[in-house]
Amino acid sequence: MTWPPGPQPQQPQPPQGEFGAPFEPVEPMRPTQGYGPQAPPPAQPQPGPYGYGYAPQQTPYPAGPPAGGPGGRTPSRRRRTALVAAVVAVVLVAGGGVWFAVRGGDDGGRPVAHGSADPKPPAASQPAPPAEETDAVDTSAPVGKLNAGRKPGEAEVLWMRDNGIDIPPLGADVYGPWLTGDTLAKGMYRTVSGYSAADGTRKWKLDLPAPLCAAPTLPTTDGKTVVALKDGTAPDADCAVLQMIDLTTGKAGWKKTVERKGVVDLLSDVAMGISGDLVTFGRAGNSAGYRVSDGAEVFGKREGLCQPFAFTSGPRLIAATNCRTDADTQDKERVEGIDPATGEPKWTYRVKTGWRVQQVYSTSPPVISLKKGVGESGAWAIVTLRDNGTYRSQMVGGKNENYAVTCDADLVVSGRNLDGCAGVAADGDTFYLATKPVTVDSALTNKVVAFDLNTGKAKWRAAAPAGQIMQPLRMDGRNVIVRVEGTYRKGGAVATLAPTGGAPTMLLRHPASASKVESTFDAARLVYAGGRSILVCARVSANDDEEEKKVKTFMVFGP
Repeated sequence: MTWPPGPQPQQPQPPQGEFGAPFEPVEPMRPTQGYGPQAPPPAQPQPGPYGYGYAPQQTPYPAGPPAGGPGGRTPSRRRRTALVAAVVAVVLVAGGGVWFAVRGGDDGGRPVAHGSADPKPPAASQPAPPAEETDAVDTSAPVGKLNAGRKPGEAEVLWMRDNGIDIPPLGADVYGPWLTGDTLAKGMYRTVSGYSAADGTRKWKLDLPAPLCAAPTLPTTDGKTVVALKDGTAPDADCAVLQMIDLTTGKAGWKKTVERKGVVDLLSDVAMGISGDLVTFGRAGNSAGYRVSDGAEVFGKREGLCQPFAFTSGPRLIAATNCRTDADTQDKERVEGIDPATGEPKWTYRVKTGWRVQQVYSTSPPVISLKKGVGESGAWAIVTLRDNGTYRSQMVGGKNENYAVTCDADLVVSGRNLDGCAGVAADGDTFYLATKPVTVDSALTNKVVAFDLNTGKAKWRAAAPAGQIMQPLRMDGRNVIVRVEGTYRKGGAVATLAPTGGAPTMLLRHPASASKVESTFDAARLVYAGGRSILVCARVSANDDEEEKKVKTFMVFGP
């Protein structure tokens, strides 16, 4: 999976300990951004460079509904900034007869103009429901022509699909893909569709009454998901409606509207996640969890100051929590291992004051991205925890090497899931991270670095194929699967790196004859499953309706 990289923060200075003696000096990495039973609690909190981890000194929570897992990202800090911007905009232009409302969701926080006399932004006309999706599997570049120039050892282009759907003028994000058996599903604008992973034939299409605004990274193990929709078609509609969908059949299940009230809640990004039979709907100050099977609420807003704002997806449920008061001048956040039966923390890692939980790169083992400040002046570090939430290590890289992680939040639209990053992978003792591309012989290339999770030190570096960029995709036993990105003249590939490093071993090499088409997937997610390499466009936009319908959304390779 690949998303466009974002701004590169400068090297941070190590913070001093808030809860005791000063922390030992360390050199945090400088990134290029875009992507069972609990262990016994320790007697005392264990310090790390960026916080303290501790487990509650009490009996574990009793068993409840089926366990839940990873979810979404909805930090309040973005929307606090948006609120300030909105207030300033109102003050600046009130005298001129126009005011601006900054909203979240799929308008990307862009200001929308309304008359100053309007007590509420008026509903604007919306495009008609999406036209019937074109069912042609390939159009402008038939796969037969692409495969005709295939060389020995290269995979075939199995199928491609055009967008085929009329979308808003500013484009639309693609949610998913979600792979369930032989069904490959994605959501975009006001549709969710399922296709045959083998040949691209559309199996089903579900029309939605309003635009999609959030969705979990992963589905349930039996192929269910819950997506979030706007509560209307007006530009100022809130992201507040939950819709369960069976991804195998395309049938809609239960549906409910989540009450969103108060300025902080309404301006908050929405982040979602699924773990077991639990779906989380995270936002600043008022997150909730529901059973995927029947929509029943499992937990709602907590009592007290500390409120989770985002959850991960997958077998282990981890939350990012904010404990900041109105009087605080700096962020006070925590990472929590959550009991999916109650929504309460099993363990807590307190992040150093002023640092924020940016992303969760891995839930097992827990690997957390932390950030301080914004933009070019911001600082970044990666902390790994033990299974009980205590500090394990901090990743420390070479002095002259930057690192590249591509995340959902770096797309045009803000507000993405807590686990929405590519370019990272981890197993029980090693964390894998891609370096920032550098120019060698007039072409970009990079390396993958393996870090020891017990020490935080780099173990080895593996170079990408000449003239190409390589990034970790996921683990396959002890080997790490990597994506080799295609260029205009070179096809991409899926490969593996051994636990000891060395040159990548090719699993599936995309044909060079299809590289020009592959290179149009410049912002694409890659899924490798069932021996197939599946490229999925992350966002669709074009200059006009006809052009946007021809944008390639799927390109699938196989042996």
